[in-house]
Amino acid sequence: MKNNSLFIRLATESDIPAIKDLMSASIAELQKGFLSAAEIDASKEVMGLDTQLIADRTYYAVEDQGALVGCGGWSRRKTLFGGDHSAGRDAGLLNPETDAAKIRAMYTHPDQVRRGIGRLVLDTCERAAADEGFRRLEMGATLAGVPLYEACGYRKVSLIRSPTRSGVEVPIWRMEKDLAAGENRSGGG
Repeated sequence: MKNNSLFIRLATESDIPAIKDLMSASIAELQKGFLSAAEIDASKEVMGLDTQLIADRTYYAVEDQGALVGCGGWSRRKTLFGGDHSAGRDAGLLNPETDAAKIRAMYTHPDQVRRGIGRLVLDTCERAAADEGFRRLEMGATLAGVPLYEACGYRKVSLIRSPTRSGVEVPIWRMEKDLAAGENRSGGG
């Protein structure tokens, strides 16, 4: 259900501390029931904010009456998932004719779930990527996020087991969606 008090805008550098706090709360709470305590702790190594998205103006903040309640973005770069601190990032640019744009770093505050925040971010990202000529999208989805993404037309492609320094592997689903002409987007609500 979409709440009319939600407002989405491009994130700025001044949002970074609040975004990081929201991400930490989301990882700690919303992964429960999907990941073990060790996997949740290890997730902090492979999940988080890639500030390149803010610099590229492809990352969004969702507010409700001025309070940050969600965030997420898309990328025209090769990195599938991870934050500034994550290993294996590739800032190379994608070709919209042949490559899939990446949906990146989607988080909702644990007190704000089931309000349409994720759908609002997905719809905004899908439209922006399509406006730049991308015809496909892909993402590295947490187990907790898979039900939303499947409901929005994404399909599981492969399970990635992202290694961490602790030796715990974090499961991430690579998911994709075609943005064919006339295809319904995520719905925005």
